[in-house]
Amino acid sequence: MLVLPTLETRSSWVEAERSWLLLSRSADTIMPLHSSTSSTLAKSDRPGLRAFLLSLAALTIAMLLALYSGAAAQLGHFALASTSAFAALLVAAWVAVALVPVLARRTPLRWFTFRMEYRLTREGWIYLAGIVLISLAAVNTGNNLLFLILACLIASILMSGILSSVTLAGVAMRLNLPEHIFAGQSVRASLELKNEKLTLPSFSLRVEGVAAKDQPAALLSTPVYFPYIPRRQSVKQSVPLLFPKQEAFRIVTRFPFGFLQKARRLDLLSEAFVYPSVEATPEFLELLPGVQGVIESVAKGRGQDLYALRDYLPTDSARHVHWKASARSGSLMVREFAREDDYRVLLVFDPHSSAAEPNATIADTNRFEQAVTYCAALAWTLRERNALLEYRSDAADVPLAPATENIFAILRHLALVQPLPRDSRQALLAELASSPETFKLIVTSQPRGSIPAEIWNSSYVVFSEELNS
Repeated sequence: MLVLPTLETRSSWVEAERSWLLLSRSADTIMPLHSSTSSTLAKSDRPGLRAFLLSLAALTIAMLLALYSGAAAQLGHFALASTSAFAALLVAAWVAVALVPVLARRTPLRWFTFRMEYRLTREGWIYLAGIVLISLAAVNTGNNLLFLILACLIASILMSGILSSVTLAGVAMRLNLPEHIFAGQSVRASLELKNEKLTLPSFSLRVEGVAAKDQPAALLSTPVYFPYIPRRQSVKQSVPLLFPKQEAFRIVTRFPFGFLQKARRLDLLSEAFVYPSVEATPEFLELLPGVQGVIESVAKGRGQDLYALRDYLPTDSARHVHWKASARSGSLMVREFAREDDYRVLLVFDPHSSAAEPNATIADTNRFEQAVTYCAALAWTLRERNALLEYRSDAADVPLAPATENIFAILRHLALVQPLPRDSRQALLAELASSPETFKLIVTSQPRGSIPAEIWNSSYVVFSEELNS
């Protein structure tokens, strides 16, 4: 016998199904919350959290014992008061000896040991003047409301100092630089600030460049502003940088009220290899035509392989006319020949200078640096002309190769080269004199007359001293 369900039975089934759906939805919402809480607890420092909670409980007990000791002393129970006070001191000493070192080892103390620079802003001076006026009015009138306002104003300054210190604490900076950097040229870099604090964000941070003592301009010419950095996150901005020399940065904030400007100085931890400047200065542009003329004169002339045919020009020689092609076309045609050899240049930098002597002057050092700059600019010019370039200096030898392949090896040596005494230059000169068949382009900071005559026959010498005069 088949029994059909009634209407009441069906309604009870529907209500049961709805309640089951509600329970499943609530379980779905509770499970992610439970999983996030468990993941947070798993990532946390459990020994440090246990020590922190235990220290709070112990200090609470010590405070209660101290209060009980005071109450017992007022009632005349001096023995009980002494015992309670001694127990409170023992509990506090146990916390100081057993728990404080554990917490100190887990606290990033580097966030609080950095040197802070303070500067009172114009708004801060106005605010202090208002505090002085209100304090004088409160003392003269004895009005409790003025004393209350004065206390609030002083508390605002204290809170401003605490909040700005918290904002600067726990912030690390990283500078992502491009692969090739040249002195005196602006490059695009990525400036990253990371907030390493576990719970608190940072607000209103400004990164500025600190110029070196002997440099008129800073590495970062325009300050970079970071309005908000969440906890345990980083923020990046693309900034233009100009590399005269390595220097430092500082993070500045006026948070929260702008009365006090606090700055934290950071050294540039990113490694940056800065090549010498390759820009064409006016002195270098005056030098360049002479160098190019000498290279053209020593380079080999036309070859024997036919390269192309073109129309005759009045400046062309009659012996280069292709008569058969001229007869077919009805106009004079001239043969062009392929060049037998490209530019083959041995670039030599003479590091021996008076700048290495103990009594060297600033002019000697500048002359040596100028020679380095000229040599780098010449190497870069030869790269642009697709020359076959070889580089030689004291304890440095870059083999012959297309300049596009070995240019950065040459610039790296020029960036690291140091002046050497003059008495150690005989080996380099003998090596240059032993290869008269190779055209040499020599850059030196020494005066004219220091290069032997046998080297002059196959060389072109650039004296930085004459170019500076």
